[in-house]
Amino acid sequence: MPEFGFGQPHDGVIQMAYVVKDIRAAIDWWIADLHVGPWFLLDHFTGVDPVYRGGPGKADVSIAMAFAGHMQIELIQPNDDHPSVYREVIERRGHGFHHFGRACFDVPAGIAELEGKGYTLAFRCGVPTGGEVAYMDGGPDEPGMVELIGATPGMDEAFTRFWRASVGWDGRDPVRPFV
Repeated sequence: MPEFGFGQPHDGVIQMAYVVKDIRAAIDWWIADLHVGPWFLLDHFTGVDPVYRGGPGKADVSIAMAFAGHMQIELIQPNDDHPSVYREVIERRGHGFHHFGRACFDVPAGIAELEGKGYTLAFRCGVPTGGEVAYMDGGPDEPGMVELIGATPGMDEAFTRFWRASVGWDGRDPVRPFV
């Protein structure tokens, strides 16, 4: 089974994500209590051409990513009150687990596959690493959404760079720029 440079299989879960009240406090907790880091922070993200539930998306979030072994952990903090997939989950269940991220070489085909299983496309946008992501909602009783993450060379390069920084990390420079 082929793997990305950061050690996860091409057809597997590569990320677990959490919505948080305060991204810097959450980063501090993950470092102090779980020894996960360094974190790569993007203070503001709206996506490229965001579409939320069929209309224009306007929500702005902060995103931080780090690796725990070969699993990427993503923290997401909404920066405004615009409707979003993040606000939906906070309103439904509170802060905490939000989604599983699955690498996908063909996002439209992945959307069709999950729609065939009863999922609904909740959010879609372009991302800085190239390609796009799509959040698929399985309903209020599911443990979280599924994010289809476009498996592009830029995604593999960025995530592999984040993973390499985590291997043998000595605690220095705990928060770094995303790019």
